[in-house]
Amino acid sequence: QVQLVESGGGLVQAGGSLRLSCAASGRAFSFYAMGWFRQAPGTEREFVAAITWIGSSTYYADSVKGRFTISRGNAQNTLYLQMNSLKPEDTAVYYCAAVRTIVDVTTREYDYWGQGTQVTVSS
Repeated sequence: QVQLVESGGGLVQAGGSLRLSCAASGRAFSFYAMGWFRQAPGTEREFVAAITWIGSSTYYADSVKGRFTISRGNAQNTLYLQMNSLKPEDTAVYYCAAVRTIVDVTTREYDYWGQGTQVTVSS
C-alpha cells in the first residue's frame, strides 16, 4: 500500500514563496510519475505540475509556468513543489498524487492521493 503525505502549506503574502513536500511510503520506486494538483473552494481539482520518475520530464499548468518548480528528492520517495511569486488566486488545497502506469500526467488519472495541504495567499 502506498501513502502520500504532504507538508509545507501555510499563509503567505502575495509575492512570497512556499515549498511543498510530499513523502511517499511503500513501493514508490515503481511510480511512472508524481504530480501536484490543487482545489479551491467551489472549483474542480486542477493540475498544477508533474514529473516522470524516469527521465524526470516535467509538465506545468500555464497558470504556474515560470513561478512554480517541481522536483524530486535524492530519495526515490520524495517530491517537492517550489512556489514563487505567489498570487491570491493560488490559494487552494494542494494535493500530491502518484501513478504507476503511463497516462496523461496532466489529467486526474492517478492511483494514489495525499490528504492535501492548505496554501493561502493574502493580497
